[in-house]
Amino acid sequence: MRRAQIIRNTLETQISIHLNLDGTGKSVLETGVPFLDHMLDQIARHGMIDLEVAAKGDLHIDAHHTIEDIGITLGQALIQAAGDKKGLRRYGHAYVPLDEALSRVVIDLSGRPGLVFNVEFTRARIGDFDVDLIHEFFQGLANHALITLHIDNLSGRNAHHQAETVFKAFGRALRMAIEHDPAAAGIIPSTKGSL
Repeated sequence: MRRAQIIRNTLETQISIHLNLDGTGKSVLETGVPFLDHMLDQIARHGMIDLEVAAKGDLHIDAHHTIEDIGITLGQALIQAAGDKKGLRRYGHAYVPLDEALSRVVIDLSGRPGLVFNVEFTRARIGDFDVDLIHEFFQGLANHALITLHIDNLSGRNAHHQAETVFKAFGRALRMAIEHDPAAAGIIPSTKGSL
């Protein structure tokens, strides 16, 4: 089973993540940020991964450190669980609509961190949640999972819908990228011979 457990403790946050890439979409989420719990549940369900996240952070300041560090820790868990990436598809993509909103996410398990984030939210907050922190989450994740990640919101008027399509599409694209490719069993999907 492709599993990882990562614990990250700093002066600002204490985070524990359990990840199973061969899961069934179950999640147990206690981040202290309800909207983030909702979004992480989308990744688990649509990515068909099992995800447990427990986080305590300096939310009395704001949610920035907590959300960024959860992204970092999830990225560390992803790279650990994926192992040497032999036999994986490597690339994944998904388009996901939700009413008027449509987002596209493309992933390359490249071993090179990179994020292109083209999302212009229609408002600055979703309830109490600062939408700028979605970029911070995915930046931390991409940097520490060593993946190339393109996120584009193609349409949307409702910021909640925009965000939800991004997280659902990420889950679907991740699911495709980490799938085993029967035609490439035991082979690292790179001309370099490593990722």
